[in-house]
Amino acid sequence: MTDDSTSGVQAGRTGLIVKVPDAEAAVRAWRERFDPSARAGVPAHVTVLFPFLDESRIGSPVCSALAAVLGQHRSFDLRFESCRRFPDVLYLVPEPDTQLRRLTEAIADRWPEAPPYGGKFTDVVPHLTIADGPADDAVLDAMEADLLSKLPFMTRVSSVELMVHDGVQWQERASFALRE
Repeated sequence: MTDDSTSGVQAGRTGLIVKVPDAEAAVRAWRERFDPSARAGVPAHVTVLFPFLDESRIGSPVCSALAAVLGQHRSFDLRFESCRRFPDVLYLVPEPDTQLRRLTEAIADRWPEAPPYGGKFTDVVPHLTIADGPADDAVLDAMEADLLSKLPFMTRVSSVELMVHDGVQWQERASFALRE
């Protein structure tokens, strides 16, 4: 759920994520050093939709609608066995990513005023960010080698979490179950 830097994220900004607790042992130390969202309280995750609606717009009707939209999707398994890079980003690849893309599409279809990443990208690529921001290639290579030695791992996705930024930290506000 990375923006350019979480230090510039306004209070009230929200996002929807899939937490990946099974990744924490492998990624926590790297994320805390190289991913601003980790330092701001976001656990290892794959972003479903960021930014979502401003917190001031999220009340019972939106939460009920999120529960209904997400409750139409089944729980699923993800496997992480490789790393890739975007410019200034090192990430783990969730496979298969079809269900993640469907979750993003369903929420973006329901709330067209909240396109993924503000409409910045034509193709949203599901990923678990490890490093976000300029880093020396040698450091990224070392991170990648370390991570590859800890892969693969599997995780079960059974919910989507709503995260809210208070101006300093991200906090989990609600969790929405997927269908079993």
